[in-house]
Amino acid sequence: MTSVATIGLDIAKSVFQVHGVDAAGQVVVRQRLARRRVLAFFEKLAPCLVGIEACSSSHYWARELVARGHQVHLMPAQYVKPYVKRGKNDAANDRRVRASARATELGRRLMQVPGVGPLLASALTATISDPAAFKTGRDLAAWIGLVPKQNSSGGKERLGSISKAGNRYLRQMLVVGAMAVIRYAERHGTRRPWLVQLMQRRSTKVAAVALANKMARTIWALMTSGECYHEPAAAGAMAA
Repeated sequence: MTSVATIGLDIAKSVFQVHGVDAAGQVVVRQRLARRRVLAFFEKLAPCLVGIEACSSSHYWARELVARGHQVHLMPAQYVKPYVKRGKNDAANDRRVRASARATELGRRLMQVPGVGPLLASALTATISDPAAFKTGRDLAAWIGLVPKQNSSGGKERLGSISKAGNRYLRQMLVVGAMAVIRYAERHGTRRPWLVQLMQRRSTKVAAVALANKMARTIWALMTSGECYHEPAAAGAMAA
C-alpha cells in the first residue's frame, strides 16, 4: 500500500469507514471495514496520524490504536463532519472535490504545495475570494488563527500559544496537512533543512502549527503573484 500519512476514521456500530491520504493530501485508501477487522487493518500500517470524532466509544479505539504505534487525535464533531460526509457518499464525493479543485488554475497551483490536497485547495479558493485584502502572508495566517498571541510583561513582548481566532476550518485543515508532511519527513527524510531543524527543536504538535503558518504564507504568495510553487533549494545547493 502507498504510504499513508493521515487517516480519518468514521467509527460506527458495525461498519467503519477509513479514508487515508498521503503526505501530499492525495487519497491512497478508502474502504469500509467490519468492526472485527479494524485493528488488524491498522496493525499492518506504518505509524500514522488518525483522526476520530470524539464520542462515547472513541476513547477505546484511541487507546487501541495508540498501543499499535499510531498517533490519535479525537476531534469535535464540527471538525470531522466534512470528512464523514465524504466517506459516507463513497467515491462520488471525492471525485467531485478533486474536480472542483482542479477546475481552476488557482486550485491546481495550490495543490502543488506539500500538504495541500483537493479538499483544502477547494476550501481556500472558495473562502478567500480576494487574497489582495491581506497585505502580507502573515496577515492571512493571522486571519486563519495561526500566529502566536503576544503578551507584554515588564516592557518585553512574549509570544504565547496561537490565537485560534478566525477561520477554524481552514486552520484545522492546514494543521492536518502540515502533520502529514511531518510524518512523511520522519519516515522518508526531507531535503528542507529548516524543517529538520524545526522537528529537532519542537514537539510534533508545535512543529505542525509552525509549518501550517508557513504553508498559509506560501499560499498567500501563490494566490497574489500568480506563480507556481517551487520547492525551496537546500542551503548546500544554493551555495554551489
